[in-house]
Amino acid sequence: MRAWSELFRVSALFSVPGDALAGAAAVGRGPGRGTAFAVGASLCLYEAGMALNDWADREEDAVDRPHRPIPSGRVSPAAALGAAGVLTAAGLALAARAGRPALAVATGLAATVWAYDLRLKHTKAGPAAMAAARSLDLLLGATAATARGAGDNVAAPAGSVRDALPAALVLGAHTYGVTAVSRHEAQGGSTAVPLAVLATTAALGTAVLTAGRAARTQGPRAHRPTRPHHLTPADLLLTAFTGAYLRTAGPPLLHAALNPSPPLTQRAVGGGIRAMIPLQAALAARNGAPGSGLAVMALVPLARSLARKVSPT
Repeated sequence: MRAWSELFRVSALFSVPGDALAGAAAVGRGPGRGTAFAVGASLCLYEAGMALNDWADREEDAVDRPHRPIPSGRVSPAAALGAAGVLTAAGLALAARAGRPALAVATGLAATVWAYDLRLKHTKAGPAAMAAARSLDLLLGATAATARGAGDNVAAPAGSVRDALPAALVLGAHTYGVTAVSRHEAQGGSTAVPLAVLATTAALGTAVLTAGRAARTQGPRAHRPTRPHHLTPADLLLTAFTGAYLRTAGPPLLHAALNPSPPLTQRAVGGGIRAMIPLQAALAARNGAPGSGLAVMALVPLARSLARKVSPT
């Protein structure tokens, strides 16, 4: 169990459900049957990527990370590859339950995951591929939520999947930065990359915060009465979630920039992964779903606790 937990990096798993919830919020939907299928599909495809990642890196890990499950002999390469295949099939099957459009998005997501692990990871296109995967994961949630018969509890007509593109791009930009930093976690030595990602993180936080009120008055929930000149509870939650995002991602990046050693670089990567949770919560709150944001934020203590036992990187 310990070996498979390390292979799957289970502490990072808590950064996944918020993708679907933020996607549903972006199209004016609350969590429902379609969202549940999207979450299940996302979890399966995420873990498939983790298993495939270690299978593809088994020779490199034998030199740089001999303690990892495959080079240490605790998990066989065949078992890891088999797990990746089974989990991919399970993820696509769950997405299919949410409708053909959701299956189409999930197929693109699965293809991106496999292409990243097997071909693109060590190329210049690696960070962009990982960013695309996260963006597609959020769009999977949006697509599943708008599918006919999704069964979502909604008091207003759903928007189109295009309404979820801004949130998908924000999450993708954050993922791009985390992936760029992770390329140096084994050897360290990069100061410019953590600094650039720190600036990007600040810009993303500012964009989410300042665009929140406009999104609530122009998005699929725009028909609801608003009072833009007053600070609402939703505004307070959005501020709190955005602040949590900046506090989680920012300090580790600054430390890695000041001292680009492998341990501090790995902490910056771990902080970036955990920061996805408050970012997802902020995106949900920005689009008028503070309840979904609170549900996502409830995963933070679980992710923090498990990260002390199993590294997310």
